[in-house]
Amino acid sequence: MSDKDDIPSSGWSGKLALAGAAIGSAAVAAGVLFASRRKERHEKAKAPTLPETPPETD
Repeated sequence: MSDKDDIPSSGWSGKLALAGAAIGSAAVAAGVLFASRRKERHEKAKAPTLPETPPETD
C-alpha cells in the first residue's frame, strides 16, 4: 500500500481533467449542431408536392 505522500503531485491532473471535459463538451456541441444542420438540409431537399391539376397554359 502507498500513502498519498509517496506520489508526487504535479498539479497536472486537475488541468488535464478540465481540458478533457472542455474537449468532450465541445465535441458534443459540434455533434448536435451537425445533426440539426443535416436535418434542416434534409427537410429543404424534399420535393414540393405537385398540384393535382396542372396550371392552365396558353
